[in-house]
Amino acid sequence: MGIFSRRHSATIEPTSAAGPRTPFPAADAAGAALDPALRALTGEWTIDRPHSRIGFSVRHAMVTTVRGAFADYDSALYFDGAEPSRSRAELVIRVASVDTGVEQRDAHLIGTDFFDAGRWPEMAFRSTSTTHEGGESFRMTGDLTIRGVTRPVELQLDYLGSVLDPFGYERAGFDATTTIDRTDWGLVYNQRLEAGGAMVSEKVRLQFDISAIRAVPLA
Repeated sequence: MGIFSRRHSATIEPTSAAGPRTPFPAADAAGAALDPALRALTGEWTIDRPHSRIGFSVRHAMVTTVRGAFADYDSALYFDGAEPSRSRAELVIRVASVDTGVEQRDAHLIGTDFFDAGRWPEMAFRSTSTTHEGGESFRMTGDLTIRGVTRPVELQLDYLGSVLDPFGYERAGFDATTTIDRTDWGLVYNQRLEAGGAMVSEKVRLQFDISAIRAVPLA
């Protein structure tokens, strides 16, 4: 995931395109400098929603996996190609935009048993630190707020490359994941199964498939 200012940028909807990769070199034990080409990526970015996915997956009835995503959110990203530790990210999600493909289930999720969107319409992630772990891998630590509860989480963040697409937009790809215990944020609703276990797992995997576009400076 990228990096954040509080300014909200409009979503751009160009068509994605394949292109050359710009890899991160591996860092040696002495802390070798990152590829100088990454300096060109330094700046503010925003998530291109039509080509990204802010999603989750959770075990259901112990035997299947339910997947969902959020369609409505604001993003602000800042990437520092010379000093990744200065990179930052912020994501503010409207929980009522959840989509699991089943209308009845979505209505249950935004109700009082789960997100309680009437009282807490937004959830948010705000980064607090970013560490380069070598190669194309980073670890981003931040505060995740759900239902008014804020707790720290760590994201495994991988840089996927950058490209100038046919519409002239500079685009960079990131993939980030983490697993949380939803009960830590007050999402405690469940039903027990006769054979043992729970209808909905307490462990939830968060998945951020990001296509970021460089923010256009205001005139």
